[in-house]
Amino acid sequence: MRNPEKTVPIPEKLNEWAPRPPPEFVRDVMGSSAGAGSGEFHVYRHLRRREYQRQDFMDAMAEKQRLDEEFQKKLERNKMIAEEQTAKRRRKRQKLKEKKLQAKKNKLEQKKQEKEPDQSQERVSSEDDEEDSKEEEEKEDDAEEPSFVMGRG
Repeated sequence: MRNPEKTVPIPEKLNEWAPRPPPEFVRDVMGSSAGAGSGEFHVYRHLRRREYQRQDFMDAMAEKQRLDEEFQKKLERNKMIAEEQTAKRRRKRQKLKEKKLQAKKNKLEQKKQEKEPDQSQERVSSEDDEEDSKEEEEKEDDAEEPSFVMGRG
């Protein structure tokens, strides 16, 4: 912090260890004949250790890949849930907004009706007459009334 102009070296991410690839041409092939020398065991032991390391590495990589896939699925699932919640809240806000607008319109209509009571009463009475005549026609059309009433016993 003495010299803020000085650049700070940021180390790069170290590459993961990976086993050596198997040789393309194997020179020391062990035969099936009896009487292998005492040095052959050490060669076999090193080959075996390398193969076990390679298999462990492959297993670890497969496990890491599986965990990464699970994590990605979990992220996707959380994202979907968050989007659903957001949509739900958006609908709720929109509904409240529409309700407020409707209430405002109703209030304006009431004020208009208070200013013009004569015209609105004439309209209402004519509408009531039309509704009454429609109801009477419907009653006449109903030839048979139900023989029982729901809710009475």
